[in-house]
Amino acid sequence: MRIHTCLLSATLAAGLAWATAATAAEPDPSDWQSVTEAARGQTVYFNAWGGSENINAYLEWAGAQMVEQYGVTVVHVKLDDTANAVAKVLAEKTAGKDEGGSVDLIWINGENFASMKRQGLLLSPDWTTKLPNWQYIDYENKPTILTDFTIATDGLESPWGGAKLVFFYDTARTDSDGLPDSAEDLLAWAEENPGRFSYPQPPDFIGSSFLKQVLIEVIDDKSKLLKPVDEATFEADTAPLFAYLDKLNPLLWRGGKAFPQNYPDMKQKLADGELDIIFAFNPSEASSGIAAGELPDTVRSFTFSGGTLGNTHFVAIPYNASAKAGALVLANFLISPEAQARKQDPAIWGDPTVLSMDKLDAADRARFEALDLGIATLRPDELGPALDEPHPSWMEHIEGEWLRRYGAAN
Repeated sequence: MRIHTCLLSATLAAGLAWATAATAAEPDPSDWQSVTEAARGQTVYFNAWGGSENINAYLEWAGAQMVEQYGVTVVHVKLDDTANAVAKVLAEKTAGKDEGGSVDLIWINGENFASMKRQGLLLSPDWTTKLPNWQYIDYENKPTILTDFTIATDGLESPWGGAKLVFFYDTARTDSDGLPDSAEDLLAWAEENPGRFSYPQPPDFIGSSFLKQVLIEVIDDKSKLLKPVDEATFEADTAPLFAYLDKLNPLLWRGGKAFPQNYPDMKQKLADGELDIIFAFNPSEASSGIAAGELPDTVRSFTFSGGTLGNTHFVAIPYNASAKAGALVLANFLISPEAQARKQDPAIWGDPTVLSMDKLDAADRARFEALDLGIATLRPDELGPALDEPHPSWMEHIEGEWLRRYGAAN
């Protein structure tokens, strides 16, 4: 840099350079044109679960659209555990790397969001509600968009899709008249059908979700789940859960000595006839599996009439992201009617939308109305109530206790 002989000129130049750098590093979503201009040419490293071929294919499509429409390159950093990306950002903060971070966008919710918010690892202040496509979000009727596992989102993460726990079975092998309607019913069903049910080993997200479903159903005081774990009463509070699991464990596939790796592994075991009941956190998963040729067309869905776990999943931007403008543009694209309708198509992914149909124009509503949700997808009025996620601290404690009790066998 040229050395100025005038101290005042040097000071002004340095101040201008600092301001320019700050502006580039902290794009203002209220000025969307400047955001899209700054984003052009950037590469966004999107850290997202990579365990599903149809989701990976959807992200490839989204990446192609980002290049074509905005000149932004998207690299899908495939994760098997979101906590790994969180740990990466925390390590960078600990090392003082407050700029030029390696993670630009994270697919996140629940305990990982709570951890990043608590440790100051997220871009702030509120940027989500300033995205142009926020106008379509159905936050009025979907409270989990504003509260993630009891933690206020505060505009620190952008909703991307809905989720609800739904069970699947193959009508060619399993009688619909005997399907369980609660966790207790499921235990009784497993006693009559040993080895025909299982769940992924925590901390796999789907496996942990099953533990939460059971906990919500069996805990004596459900109001405790809305607050952080009380260490003094944790053992007593979770005694019904582990009493249930102690009974269920020997009735599982392979006698509870091994567990499916994840949902795709459970899906394959249903298709192969190794399991008779599986579950996912997406009401359209069975139809998606049928459309992709991964499940027979005799598979159908069911849920519990008393309710199953439901939540919203999000994307978030780390505070030290290298491509903040590009990440904002990608987050905005992911909640566009175009991207949301494609994502809800069971032939593509089947992930429920976070948009309100009443807020869309006729052409965009038509995108959703044209979707064939599939023969195995339950209608919204058949899904039953959505049970609120517990405070994230419950899952952290329960996963640790589960591994202590049952993990050593694997």
